Amino acid sequence: MQGRKILITGGTGQVARPVAEALAPHNEVWCLGRFHDATARRALEERGARTVTWDMATDELDSLPRDFTHVLHSAVQRGDGHDFEEVARVNAVGTARLMTHCSTAESFLYVSSGVVYHRADRTHQYRVGDPLGGEVPWLPTYPIAKLSAEGVVRGLAEALALPAVIARLNIAYGPYGHGGVPMILFEQMRRGQPCAVPREGQNYCNLLHTDDVVRQVPLLWDAARVPARVVNWGGDEEVGITDLLEHMSALTGVPVRLDRNDYSRETAVFDHEARRSLIGDCSVGWKAGIARTLAELFEEYRDRIEEGRNA
Repeated sequence: MQGRKILITGGTGQVARPVAEALAPHNEVWCLGRFHDATARRALEERGARTVTWDMATDELDSLPRDFTHVLHSAVQRGDGHDFEEVARVNAVGTARLMTHCSTAESFLYVSSGVVYHRADRTHQYRVGDPLGGEVPWLPTYPIAKLSAEGVVRGLAEALALPAVIARLNIAYGPYGHGGVPMILFEQMRRGQPCAVPREGQNYCNLLHTDDVVRQVPLLWDAARVPARVVNWGGDEEVGITDLLEHMSALTGVPVRLDRNDYSRETAVFDHEARRSLIGDCSVGWKAGIARTLAELFEEYRDRIEEGRNA
């Protein structure tokens, strides 16, 4: 992708940052975010991206140009878990401001989440069209944040004739920021803290490496339509969280303590038929991707991981 004018929100996030860094050398990329992480902001600017401080809860967009060709909206106000009204307002209004400001764009991509689905059993493969109304005890306001913004994207895509795609993300991970949920869990392991898993069975997910995120974003832009198209976005493989923890332990030698209880953080498994028909398969297998990410973020385990991979 070259010669385009691209606006990306949530500039230091697990999706936005690697996409911005990959596209900035050959496109005019603007990144919006709160930029609490000065190192990440500097890395974006060194790659050629323009960074602008933006809080979607309060800030207007009047100082920005309007002639962006592509928009990636991944910023989110998750809230504190209690104020549902404020979370709904901030995400709806922030998304509406962005879409109306960029109403002449060729494509608008909104990064939603699997948390929007009404929970079924752990092995259910969620399809676009399954019941919505997610519940996540670890952050109850998160589903309403995503659902509110999804509604705005659907409405304004048609009102503005702005081609849009809503990508419901599973679990993205890789060597950016905190590394995603797998690396958060690994940090718990390093501190000797128990990792919560179900009392029986496993939670399953579809891990998506940032290499695939970067490669697939332009393909998702190409898939945008009016009315807005909705697609599940995750890795091809089903991964059990307990299997993930034990794999990271085997790679690094860091022991894992499993806390089997009724309050583990639920994940979801997607049906990928629609996504594969639109943008094809993923390129990074989860075991290889986790090994690479651990080696890049935790240098002290690099030699052991390499020895294990070459054995």
